[in-house]
Amino acid sequence: LLAMGGRSGLGHLTGQGAMELGLKRKAFIQIGYGNVYVARVAMGADDRQTLRAFLEAESWHGPSIIIAYSHCIAHGIEMEKGLQHQRRAVESGLWNLVRFDPRRAAEGLPPLQIDSAPPRLRLKDAMYEEVRWKMLTRMAPAEAERLLRLAQEDADARERLYRLLARGTIGPEEAAKASDVLAAAAAAAAAPAPKAPKLPLEV
Repeated sequence: LLAMGGRSGLGHLTGQGAMELGLKRKAFIQIGYGNVYVARVAMGADDRQTLRAFLEAESWHGPSIIIAYSHCIAHGIEMEKGLQHQRRAVESGLWNLVRFDPRRAAEGLPPLQIDSAPPRLRLKDAMYEEVRWKMLTRMAPAEAERLLRLAQEDADARERLYRLLARGTIGPEEAAKASDVLAAAAAAAAAPAPKAPKLPLEV
């Protein structure tokens, strides 16, 4: 079980005030092996899916990993509303609920099942509930807007990739490679522009 939350979760503000994008691809990495049971869960969004994932992972005679959304105080939310926030994270596409079961391939079925509906909220509807994200809008509004756009593009691309894999249009290894490309592109786009070097003064 891998709990994603706090500074090791979906992302955080770096020392430069930038969002980390495209770095959390743990599910795709494991899916790429083809023989690992993989699930992404959020109990606040779907407790039945969470239970189903644990039962399937336990019954799989091979490696299993469950990646769970774990809200924490570092997110800057009201902790008593943590489960509601998990639901909004899923409804906005910030967190996808999926189960990759290698046994389905033997039945002629795509191994990946998507348990979350297509996003009905925008990413900012969930992200800006968290102080860690909202803080950037006050510190650097233009940069916050730019990074939010990149985060939305990244989430949209990840959603499309999961849908292709669930339909069997692409295989696990192809999905993992495509995820690496998306991650690298997102990280490069989000990186702050390099500062011009200081030239020595002429004497």
